[in-house]
Amino acid sequence: FEKVGILPSGIMDIPKSPDNVSWFEPGIRPGDIGSSVIAGHFGRKNGKGSVFDNIDKLKKGDKLSIEDDKGATINFVVQEIKLYDPKADTSEVFVSSDNRSHLNLITCEGIWNKILIGYPKRLVVFTDKE
Repeated sequence: FEKVGILPSGIMDIPKSPDNVSWFEPGIRPGDIGSSVIAGHFGRKNGKGSVFDNIDKLKKGDKLSIEDDKGATINFVVQEIKLYDPKADTSEVFVSSDNRSHLNLITCEGIWNKILIGYPKRLVVFTDKE
């Protein structure tokens, strides 16, 4: 995975490679108390898929696992899936105050818009540590 921060425009940076994910490093580490955020690409480019191409198949109650930098597996359960406009306030993705560990996954959603050079929505999968 890559570590990313905030771009000068004020938005979270994205992974450089379509087959990699990026962790929002100024935020919470995955597995720690609070909301950790990981972004990944969606869609095909030059005939090759991206890391989060199947993320839209997740549903509430599904389980997913990540491996931390020490090789430990951390399990999470999907709680909610939301779509956002790219210009919407998404601060709820990055913060929590319930004293629990969350992992929120972000990607694009919809059909590629050649004029805007992007996707029309952002899909966020909200999970809680098991």
